[in-house]
Amino acid sequence: MAGQGIQRREVLRILGTAAAAAHFPGFSKWGLACGHVGNAAMQIRPAHYQPQFFTAAEYSLLERLADVIIPSDSTPGAKEAGVAEFIDFMVAHTPDDQYPFRMGLAWLNARSEQSNGKPFLELTSDQQTSLLTPLAFRDKARPGDGDGRRFFLLMRNYTVSGFYTSEIGYKDLDNPALKFYSEIPDCPHKDDPEHKHVPQTNS
Repeated sequence: MAGQGIQRREVLRILGTAAAAAHFPGFSKWGLACGHVGNAAMQIRPAHYQPQFFTAAEYSLLERLADVIIPSDSTPGAKEAGVAEFIDFMVAHTPDDQYPFRMGLAWLNARSEQSNGKPFLELTSDQQTSLLTPLAFRDKARPGDGDGRRFFLLMRNYTVSGFYTSEIGYKDLDNPALKFYSEIPDCPHKDDPEHKHVPQTNS
């Protein structure tokens, strides 16, 4: 559920501090892409992640939301990448986002109780999607959902940032930075007229 309107400035702000998270030894899944290279200590991971900010109940809801935003289908998603770990660590070290996250999770459960008589995690997958759709898509927004939409945008920005800075996310993008080459590879766009000015070299 990618939704609309990822705010570039917000994503860049999150990415700007993501590198600091790579040195935290408590992640069980999340790791900055290529952050392990040449650092054996970063390969030793705890069996379970201990949330730094969120309560156990909040953290479970956080995990589910991240999984809905970037689900596991033919490739691993937010759950496998440990995105909830990333979000928890980042929010623990970003005081300005702590209140919006805590109140946003509470708002979502309250809306779930109001609409379905159950907290969000007790809803079926279809019910969860139905509840989140007006928050994710501007053209489906409903009156009274302003707080929920602002929270979902924040949650989505963090989820996207956490996923695509992880090794799993980089692989999903087929990022060439994860590949190791014994020699300089040929240009994959040999027929591109913009590249014809590049001189050919003999190997």
